[in-house]
Amino acid sequence: MARPREPEEFGPRPEYGDACPKSAEPAGPAGPAEPAEPAAPPPARRRFWRRRGVRIAAVSTVLTLAGLAILVLVWLETGTRGMLVGSGLALLPVPLLIAGFLWLDRVAPGAWRYRIFAFAWGAFAATLVAMLANTFAARWIATGLPTASSREEDLWGMAVVAPVVEETAKAAAILLLFLWRRYYFSSLVDGLVLAGIIGTGFAFTENILYLGRAYDEDQTFGDSGPLATVTVTFIARIVFSPFAHPLFTAMAGIGFGLAALTHTRRRLRRILLPVAGLLLAIAMHALWNGSAVMNGYAFLGAYAFVMAPVFGLLVWLAIWSRGGKLRTIRDQLPAYAHAGWLVPAEPVALSSLRARKIARSLARHAHGDEARRAVTDYERAATTLAILRAQATQGRPPPNYADRERALLATMWTNKSIAQPALTRAAYTTNPPPRPLWPPPPGPPHPDNTPRG
Repeated sequence: MARPREPEEFGPRPEYGDACPKSAEPAGPAGPAEPAEPAAPPPARRRFWRRRGVRIAAVSTVLTLAGLAILVLVWLETGTRGMLVGSGLALLPVPLLIAGFLWLDRVAPGAWRYRIFAFAWGAFAATLVAMLANTFAARWIATGLPTASSREEDLWGMAVVAPVVEETAKAAAILLLFLWRRYYFSSLVDGLVLAGIIGTGFAFTENILYLGRAYDEDQTFGDSGPLATVTVTFIARIVFSPFAHPLFTAMAGIGFGLAALTHTRRRLRRILLPVAGLLLAIAMHALWNGSAVMNGYAFLGAYAFVMAPVFGLLVWLAIWSRGGKLRTIRDQLPAYAHAGWLVPAEPVALSSLRARKIARSLARHAHGDEARRAVTDYERAATTLAILRAQATQGRPPPNYADRERALLATMWTNKSIAQPALTRAAYTTNPPPRPLWPPPPGPPHPDNTPRG
């Protein structure tokens, strides 16, 4: 009995390790048989401050100086032992928060240099600006409101001045990347993840300061046990609200992400969306700080009825937006499959996180870690290509659209001999085509075989 022929919805099923199918070789002008690397244009003479190396050196210098200044200021506030204890305790939630944001960014992960810049800006630059500005504001409030009580001064400082200064300082990093690296923002998730990492860095340094002060105070007065200041501070800031600063800054990040998705002709909306996000971040921060100054019931109410629901809504929104990226991949990549750059199964595999993981695993088991990295690079390039095409079809292509498209296709072509068979196999694994029933149902009798009576 012959084995039934498999339907060719995705093309023939390959055994992983085989050569790339012939159908993957592009033909015609849309897919040359062997695309060469895009010809580099003659280097244009840029202004000194517009050169990439100069900008990187300037940003690195600013962050390094800010980090050294923060180190000195925190040491002066907490002492050596307080700073060490505060650093160890403040570091505990950082890996969990960063891992959560990276999980949200699995579909089209951004470059690590931007993530490192975001964390360093929040931990050093934004914190330094906030410390200096808050100190100046506290002195101004004390001299400008001589009749105000200490509680009113705290309310002004924590609920009015601190939210404006801190959220503006954190959002400045998002603005810099939005102006200089606009292509980084391809969806709402990109702005949210970037802002969350900035807020995580800011909370890390701020927690060192608060926990170090609390430890130094306990050592001075001899307090210990569950009611010690450092214990209460640890529970309030590390256990119950480690996501507070990332949540505030995420509002501004969402504003920039939505602005990047807006058509370039709607300039007013592209300006108002980040401003609205920043104002929402300031309002949430002010509500949080103000409730902490008022009393314990107000703090618990703000936590239960504002912070926790907004956090849950934000997580749902990020997951929904990540699903939108996967839908973009599924909708945009078939055009490249029709042109011959991809095999038909690849858009199916690339639009599924499970299939992408299976493809990387197949490559690693068959050819080692180098092959897994090749599949990862292929998936990242294909995802960026789909997002780039979606931006162009929506009327907002980047100015260097053609050059970036050629570069991404060249990267995919370099890794296709490893990635395409793995992704095709993963597509069959996660979404197999329906098999025909066997034996086939009986059909109508042939006229020549119809019995005659």
